[in-house]
Parts: sequence; C-alpha cells; structure tokens
Amino acid sequence: MAASDTTPFPLVEMQAAANAQNEWLALTVRVGGPDQGAALQQVFGAPDLLTAIAPLDCIVPLASPAILGAPLLALMPPSRVIFAIDAGVLADQALVKQTEALHEAGYRVLLDGQSGEGLRLPPTLRAVALDCSAGLPVARGGKYQVLSLFGPHLAYGVDSAVRFADCVEAGFEWLAGDWPLHPAPNAKPHDGTSRKRLLALLGLLARDAESRELEQLLKQDPALSYHLLKLVNSAAFALSTQITSFGQAINLLGRRQLQRWLQLLLYARQQPDGMANPLLPLAALRAAQLESLCKLQGGEREDQDIAFMTGVFSLLDVLFGMSMEDIVGALGLAPAAAEALLLREGRLGEQLRLVEQRLPAPGQLAALGIDHTQWWQSQLHAYHWAIQVGRNL
Repeated sequence: MAASDTTPFPLVEMQAAANAQNEWLALTVRVGGPDQGAALQQVFGAPDLLTAIAPLDCIVPLASPAILGAPLLALMPPSRVIFAIDAGVLADQALVKQTEALHEAGYRVLLDGQSGEGLRLPPTLRAVALDCSAGLPVARGGKYQVLSLFGPHLAYGVDSAVRFADCVEAGFEWLAGDWPLHPAPNAKPHDGTSRKRLLALLGLLARDAESRELEQLLKQDPALSYHLLKLVNSAAFALSTQITSFGQAINLLGRRQLQRWLQLLLYARQQPDGMANPLLPLAALRAAQLESLCKLQGGEREDQDIAFMTGVFSLLDVLFGMSMEDIVGALGLAPAAAEALLLREGRLGEQLRLVEQRLPAPGQLAALGIDHTQWWQSQLHAYHWAIQVGRNL
C-alpha cells in the first residue's frame, strides 16, 4: 500500500450509504484530481479496500466511463463495485455505449444527476443517483418520486431527518448524508433518569472504576444490560458457552475492551421505532480513526484509548440532546479529551476536526504531520471497525 515519494497516495472521500432502517449497505468512494483514472488505480490496486469494507458494496462516482480501461476494471469486480456516472454522458452516444457496455459486463450503473431536456434514457440504465441537498429534484404527479424507474436509487446530500424521510417516501433505497447529526426537531431525547444513569456510567468508566461498580449500575439499566450480553454472545466472539452474567462478560472482554464496547453501547439503545441508531457507526468510525492516527504517529496505548474515547463521546451531545459543556462537566475527562470535545483544540481536537470533515485538505494533514498513506490506512481501519460494530450491535 506504500505510496512513492513523488506520487502520494490520493486523498479519498468515503461516505456510507444506508437503507431506510439506517443500516449501512454501501460506501461511496470518491476520488478527485486531474487524473481520476490513475488515482483509482492506486486506490483499488491497494489490496486492502474491498477486504476492509466487506460485505459492503463500493459506489464509485465518475465524470465519464472513458477513464475505465481494462487494467483498472480488472481491479474492480462487478459483484462489489457500482458506478455512479454523470448523467451528462447521455449527450454523447459514444459514452452512452461505453456506459451500456459496463451494464452488459455485469456492473450496476447509476446515472448521477438529471438527464438533459430531450435526452432519452437507455432502457438498460434505469437507476439514478441524485443530489438531494437542496431538495428532491424529481417531480411527478405533484409528488417527488423515482418509483417509475427500476432502481435501486441513491440519494446523497441527505442532511436532515426530514429530508431523509422525504427521500425514503420518494423511493430511494440508498441514502447518504449527514442526517444522523441533525435529528428531527420533535425527536425525543433520552428521559432524565436514563440520561443521568448513562452519564454516571461514563463517569465510572472515565475514572477506571471497579468492575463491581459498573455491574451495579448496569443492573439498573435493562436496555444497556441486554445489549451487553447480546454483544458477548454474538458471532463477533464465537463462544462455545453462553455468557449469562455481567461478571462473565467483564472477564471475557477484559477491562480495556469493556470500556470501549460500553462506550459504543450507549448508542445502541433501542429506538422508539425499532430502527438502528444512525449515530452508532459514526461514533465507531470517529473513535477508530482517531485511535488509528494516534497509533500510526507513535502514541502510547493510554493515548490511543483517550483518542478512541474522544471519538465516541464527540456525538453524545446529539445523542442526549444536551450541550457538550454539560456532558464534559459530568465526566471528569482527561484534559486532552475535554479540550478536543469542547474547543476542537490541541492535537487531538485538530485531528477530530479532520475526521469530522471526511476529506481534509492536504495542507491540514501536513500541518499535523499526517501523510496521505497514513490517512488512508486510518480510513480503512475505521470503516472496517465501524462496519463490524454495526453488524454486531
């Protein structure tokens, strides 16, 4: 995976696409730059990508199919790769034929954007990807919908819970955007008793409390207790004997892993509608990438734990519907973590800013001594971990 000194590894923007139940189904892998073909050759030529994100599919946005030569396509198996090709290709019959040839070769193809006036949509290309950041752009019969096309369809730029609901109603099966960070205004946060208990549990974890103190608090929270026992009995641990008590669970996981899983289990609490919590994989993603960056830059194990915890806790204000100041004040966190969460300052805070952006500028990475290959490695590690968390919680 190592990049040469003269040709740094490309920066890759990655974002999950979920279904209407908030379950991740695919990852959009967007590579820009003046030579998109060469950049994709580097990304897919590295052996780790498709393995790390399995079993998710990979959606690759393209301006034109012309960049897809045989050597590049050989790295992109049709069973795992979906192309989202700019709908502007419909104005060029040669590009239309190349796009149809991809379909005939077994690739799934999404036409990205609305086709120009008067342009015919080929019968084999009936799935779309649409930018819905400014609203739903397809209007039929007074309602927004894409149900007349075959699909499955991708809506991206879905940046609010209201837009998410609209896109689902319109017939989009895949949705990508920041809607988990912007819940509906009428969404109910955790009740006061539950919130106090959860903050107390986090406080115990932060100060490395005795296991028996954790057990006593866990016994007061049936939902969190259920999720912990469900986790340790899941396929992730492949045990031959069922775990039935908190003491067994704590001994099995070990202190360090117990802390990490309990931090993430906060996001796994049952939702009123039974849907998965969309914040869970995002918290896992931030935590794992911050930990990976710390490790790649020589951070000690304790520093890696603080980085991981900072990533998990960075979404608690959204989860609880309360200010980060109140949350941090209740937890007694390490100064580096508190500074990062409250101000996005200090080295850890600056790295949290990068992780939140998804595609930082090269200068931002250089300022923190992070080369492009390190950033790519941290991305792969983080997505692999977040996918596993989403499947096991």
